[in-house]
Amino acid sequence: MKTAPLLLVCCLGLAGVASAQSVALTGMLGRKALVIVDGSPPKSLAVGETHRGVRIVSTEGDTAVVEISGLRHTLRVGESPASVGGQPAGAGGSKIVLTAGGGGHFLTMGQINGRATQFVVDTGATFVSMSVQDAELAKINYQAGQRVSMSTANGVVPGWRVKLNSVRVGDVMVYDVDAVVSAGAMPYVLLGNSFLTRFQMTRTNDQMVLEKRY
Repeated sequence: MKTAPLLLVCCLGLAGVASAQSVALTGMLGRKALVIVDGSPPKSLAVGETHRGVRIVSTEGDTAVVEISGLRHTLRVGESPASVGGQPAGAGGSKIVLTAGGGGHFLTMGQINGRATQFVVDTGATFVSMSVQDAELAKINYQAGQRVSMSTANGVVPGWRVKLNSVRVGDVMVYDVDAVVSAGAMPYVLLGNSFLTRFQMTRTNDQMVLEKRY
């Protein structure tokens, strides 16, 4: 039996406020919504509860109505990012700014082939790397890819090398990105160097800036 898709997320980019805020609906636990706000650890919220300025108005099936800064938005597990006005966010940007979370890790929400997911930046990973479950959620035909062997903390596991049509973080889109799918479990999708080397990377304290190379 598959568990709730913790890494399948719906993002909401909020414009026109003092600081941009991202909200992700990562799954449903009964009538509770499992949300991530600005990359924070997942928080289970019942109707009426508030977390970091985000209040759950109602839940039904795989959707939740949330209220942020007095505005209500309907989020669905797995939807693509949306702007405040409800129109799809543009993808013509060239700069990504990330802030380290707990433990110094850079977590960010984004998309693979138009399907929402959560990444953790890993400069030690050669490729964008994900589990079979993540690949299935992103509708990737990984079994058609090249078979490879992957070394993990639990030993060598089989994997598949694939090509992603697109990887998006914020309003920045990168196409034809090499990736690997591992048969082993992975808590996050690793944003590895097949994506990162498309950018000029600078880091100052807990902030990382990625500027697209042309």
